[in-house]
Amino acid sequence: MELHAGPRFNVIDYGAMGNGETDDSQLKGTIIAPKNIKGWKLGKGTRKAWIRFKRINGLVIRGGGQIDGQGAPWWNAYFNSEINRPTALHFGECNNLFLSGLTHINSPKNHISINRCNGSFISKLHFIAPDESPNTDGIDISYSSNILIKNSKMETGDDCIAINHGSTFISIIGVYCGPGHGISIGSLGKNGAHHTVEEIYVRNCTFNRTTNGARIKTWIGGKGYARKITFKDIILVEAKNPVIIDQQYNPYDSAEAVRVSDVSYDNVRGTSSSPHAIKLHCDKNLGCTNIVLKGINITTIAGKKTYASCKNNSKTFLRRMNRKKLPSTNEPEETSFDKRSEV
Repeated sequence: MELHAGPRFNVIDYGAMGNGETDDSQLKGTIIAPKNIKGWKLGKGTRKAWIRFKRINGLVIRGGGQIDGQGAPWWNAYFNSEINRPTALHFGECNNLFLSGLTHINSPKNHISINRCNGSFISKLHFIAPDESPNTDGIDISYSSNILIKNSKMETGDDCIAINHGSTFISIIGVYCGPGHGISIGSLGKNGAHHTVEEIYVRNCTFNRTTNGARIKTWIGGKGYARKITFKDIILVEAKNPVIIDQQYNPYDSAEAVRVSDVSYDNVRGTSSSPHAIKLHCDKNLGCTNIVLKGINITTIAGKKTYASCKNNSKTFLRRMNRKKLPSTNEPEETSFDKRSEV
């Protein structure tokens, strides 16, 4: 399928049924969702997705087209009461997916979901939604592996990218995020679930005035693990919570938790909107292990020092680089830190 920039069309005006059963997917130009909730004819059952691709191997979608979810009525309904809102574009069990060059605006909920896909190349996407729009994630990934997302711009009301249960070998390179809630691992372990995420690599990304930056979030009482995660070469522009591990995402108490380990933050630099730039708040029973921060250089907007706080960490290290004191051939100085350290 190819989508190109051009005239705007409402497919319902041209005979599309939009009932989730009739095949009427040959579309070009800008794809516009109905303006009101009643206009969405998504077939029987719950409203899960507007445009869906399932079990298509080698699917290629590219071009300069636009998908407009016209989400405002859904957001208003959500603020007034709970409502099951649809994802704009869903890929399920689509191996070797190629997706490039599209603009997605104002989805009712998350813009793109990737579920049970192996091997995806995603690039040059642009997401636009107001920063107050609820749950308008850019891309949500679950039960998927070998996914590469690169060179994209994400301006959303929630996570720019959320990496959820069952995700392995996910690479995110050259993504601009802001506004939004950053790039998140999780949330994991809700309602006591066993969730796993591993081999995640995030590099050369920018967080501009985001609510969070590089985030890992898990629920108390969950099970499983989040491990082998790297955030490298990260630029911050007035970001709130630039580096955060939150294993207290809910207020309940439990002896069980998702285990967080082998996480690296390397060359994270820029400005924080708050002096409290790094929060590593881990579960009181399991804690976090092997958390490494290297080459961290974060100041406040006013140029003042920031600080880091740690709770329930084991084998957590802050590696400081001072080229005036250390020869370039030497390894960085490594110091363990507890509770609160200046960055």
